[in-house]
Formats: sequence, structure tokens, C-alpha cells
Amino acid sequence: MADVAFQRCINPACGAEFDRAQAIFKCPQCGDLLDAQYDWDRVPVPSKLADFGKRWATRDQRLDFSGVWRFRELLDFCPDEHKVSIGEGQTILQQNCAIAEQLGMKSDVLHLQYEGLNPSGSFKDNGMTAAFSHAMMVGATSCACASTGNTSASVALYAHSCGLKCTVFIGSGRIAFGKLSQAMDYGAQTIQIQGDFDDCMKQVQDVCTKLGLYLLNSLNPFRLEGQKTIMYRIIEALGWEVPDWIVVPGGNLGNSSAFGKAFLELKQLGLIDRVPRLAIINATGADTLTDLVNNKKLVWNGGNVDNKIIDGFYADLTARNFSPHTCASAIEISRPVNLKKCLRALDVCDGVVRAVTDEEICDAKALIGKYGLGCEPASAATIAGLKHLLAEGTIAKDERVACVLTGHALKDPNVTVNYHKDNQGEFSNPPIEAANDLHEIIKLIR
Repeated sequence: MADVAFQRCINPACGAEFDRAQAIFKCPQCGDLLDAQYDWDRVPVPSKLADFGKRWATRDQRLDFSGVWRFRELLDFCPDEHKVSIGEGQTILQQNCAIAEQLGMKSDVLHLQYEGLNPSGSFKDNGMTAAFSHAMMVGATSCACASTGNTSASVALYAHSCGLKCTVFIGSGRIAFGKLSQAMDYGAQTIQIQGDFDDCMKQVQDVCTKLGLYLLNSLNPFRLEGQKTIMYRIIEALGWEVPDWIVVPGGNLGNSSAFGKAFLELKQLGLIDRVPRLAIINATGADTLTDLVNNKKLVWNGGNVDNKIIDGFYADLTARNFSPHTCASAIEISRPVNLKKCLRALDVCDGVVRAVTDEEICDAKALIGKYGLGCEPASAATIAGLKHLLAEGTIAKDERVACVLTGHALKDPNVTVNYHKDNQGEFSNPPIEAANDLHEIIKLIR
């Protein structure tokens, strides 16, 4: 291809390449997923990752302020004039000694990557700034997405910023009000489908194809390019060192896919000397990846994924009329669109997959809230999963771990309030009723 950046089918039997200016979300030749790819010999990548740190001194410049575009040479698929930014990526990596000690870890090894500080309150903004930049480059005027909540909030916010018409598809009763309120507030047209996220995902693809709308779900390869930068910021916050483990919730598997691609590229470019291991944590009520990887032994196999295993698994879900259910609505997905890219990430990062119950998620969420940073339920799957991995010895108690907290606590406040007021778990902190009497109130003060 003539361009420095282009798109390529991930299926090695196909490997078709397409211009970066095409707005396509599946390979037109074989129907598989697409990657954004680069001719790295022609990209002015710094000789060491620490060189990106120099841009902290020029944060008065729009792109250097962005925690995504600060690393633009590693995802430079469009000219700077098309790059969109509303201040995404101003996140923190919090060393959390208290939770580490609660889990029996060495006190200084646990870190929480808090993505709730993004403009829409979740990690999605990392991807949307990239996807909307591509949308502006190709001249899109209208966009759409399917969502369990965070995607719709982020899409609506960036669409408003870019002046694009926006439609979001949500499932009936399958979205947290904290997230739905954002999409409505930012002016998106919201269509509620009588079905779950997987039904919405199918419909939005068909609608975008039929009407020529720009698709913002993680099928979009350019969206995943932005999500790579979460890993760059973790490395940056660790003094440009790679952790031993990354732990991330598993829903539609866009994050894990992006993280694997990030580390694969950094290793190929010689910017890191080793790749961290990856742990992807499902909810037991939406554990497709866990079942396929751990029980059905589905693997990347150099890109030659056994589609028969996937097709058979999904056929069984359909036959049973299965619909996922978990309090962690952000990962309530049974047919993850980035499954194959995630298998690649597991291969690159020598990864593991585990599933945790809603009770474990809620306890972990309360633990994070008590000792660290409030987060949405899906985020807490990381700490719940880490607890399992420590107990079984997969993660050593002195290994350096970065858990990705995907969204803000106020994304789904109902789960938090119910956990505490109904005394649902170990860390519940219910309100205490008191008579309207000074002496009685004083008796209650701890």
C-alpha cells in the first residue's frame, strides 16, 4: 500500500489490504475483522518510549495534552488536522497498598489504572477520540453504535463535539441509568431494541451498512487504536517500565484486543524488552470467553482460528435462547465481536481467562471504594479475578500488577446503593436510621 497506514484483514488465509480512508468495519472479501496497520519503516517513532514524556512540557498544545494523541506516532493513521480531542486520557495509575495488603500481596505491587477520569467517565473515550478522528477524515456526517451504556455515552459526547448526527441502540432494560442519562443529555437519538446487547449489535451493523452510517463499536479498527494508549499510560506511570500483569474486564473484548496489539507492536519496534501477561476477567453470567478458551480450548493458532468451535458455541446459545445476565452491565455480552483479536492478545501476552460471580464483583467493588477509587461494577471484576489468580498461584504475591478500572462509580450507582443499604456483602456500609434527637444521634456516632 502507498500510505503509511492501512487496513488489513486479520485472517491469514485472506490478508486483504484496504485504504485507511475506507469506512469499513469488516473485511469485504471474507467478512473477518480488520486491523489498522502501519509501515513502521516510514513512521517517525522515537527510539525509546520515554521520549514521549517530553510532551508533558508542551501540554498547552491540544494534541500533546491528550493522553491518546500524546503517543500519536504509535497510532498515526490520519493527519493532525482531523485529530479530534476533548481532553481524554487524563487518567491516573494509583498504587494501592491497602488493597494489596487485603489480598495478601506485597504492599507496593498493586496499581489501579483509573479510566473514570475521562470526559464521559469511562475508558471508551480513548477509542472514540481515534474513531471520530477517522470519521472526520473520511467525511462522515452521521454515526451509530450499539451499547450497554458506556459506548453510548462516549459516542454521544464526541458526536456532539464533532457535529455528527448520532443514534445509539440499547437493549430493553439492559443499561444503567447513569450511562443512559449521558447519551440523552448529549443529544443522541436513543433507540431501545426489544432484546439484549447482542441483538443491538446485529441491528446496528445492518443499519450502518444499509444507511451508510459510521459505526463506532469496537468492530471499528481505528477505535481500538485509541484504546492501545491505556497501556502506554500505565508504562509511563511506572517510569517507562512494563508491569508483570495487566488485569482487565472482558465484555466485547475490545480492550484486551487493543492491549495485545499495543504490546505486540511495542515489542516489534524494540520499545519494550518484554511483554506483560494478560488476565481477562468475565462475569459468570456472561462467560463466553472463559468457556471457549478454558473448556473448548479455542486458540489463536496463528490466525487460523477454528470457526467450527465458535459457530457451534453460538448455535447452542441460540438454541437455548440464552441471554447474559450480570450486575456488571458493561460486560453483559455473550457474543463478543472482538473474540478473534482477543485470542491473538492471549497468545501475545501468554494470557489467562477467568470468570467471577456477581457477589464477588460487588464485594470487590466495595473494597475498591473503601480503599481506593470508586468504580463501575465491571471494573471490580479485575480485583475479584485477581483474588482468584493469587489464590491459585497463577499470579505471585510479589508480581507487579495493573488492574484496569474501566469506569466511574456514578456510572451505575444503583448497584452500589443496593449493596450497602441491603447488607449484601462483607463490605456493606448501610445508613443508620436515627430519631430526630440530638442525644440519640450522638450515641450512634462511631
